[in-house]
Amino acid sequence: MKNVKTFAQFREMIEAADFESGISDYYKQIPEDTVKKLQEFNLSISAAESLTAGMFQSAIADIPGASKILEGGFVTYSDEAKSQLLHIGADIIEKYTVVSPTVAQAMAENTSKLVGADIGVGLTGVAGPDPLEGSPVGTVFIGVYDKTEDSGVAREFHFEGSRQAVRLKSVITAFVLVQRLIHQ
Repeated sequence: MKNVKTFAQFREMIEAADFESGISDYYKQIPEDTVKKLQEFNLSISAAESLTAGMFQSAIADIPGASKILEGGFVTYSDEAKSQLLHIGADIIEKYTVVSPTVAQAMAENTSKLVGADIGVGLTGVAGPDPLEGSPVGTVFIGVYDKTEDSGVAREFHFEGSRQAVRLKSVITAFVLVQRLIHQ
């Protein structure tokens, strides 16, 4: 990743990458690097996950010292879980759908505030095999939120590959977005 200078370059690479056999060596260091940065800056993190169903938080927990930064989080696969656990209004979900930047950002912000973490991450999208709410398979929105700055961003991605490849690309991309957020 040292040769990648801009997020646009990373985005092109990750969207085209082949994750059918798992995370390639080129991307394997990203979760650990992110956890080290969070530890270095003494920042905690939380996540609300839909399509990744806990994979992002599991990737954090795989790294020694994760307990210093991982506050906890949510797996909110259904619309109802997003409403009940994350307090995202049903009207918001109905208006924008769960596959939207609005819901991804609300997931990120609300998990941060509910759990008390400095950084919140929200992952939502369509892993497949079928389209959802008019969005094609591979459409993913990832939101990141900085509680201290009370600001965040949600980005849209179009990942190709199997259900598992889409989910893995989503996880790695979320780590890159967290790195970008804490380096601003």
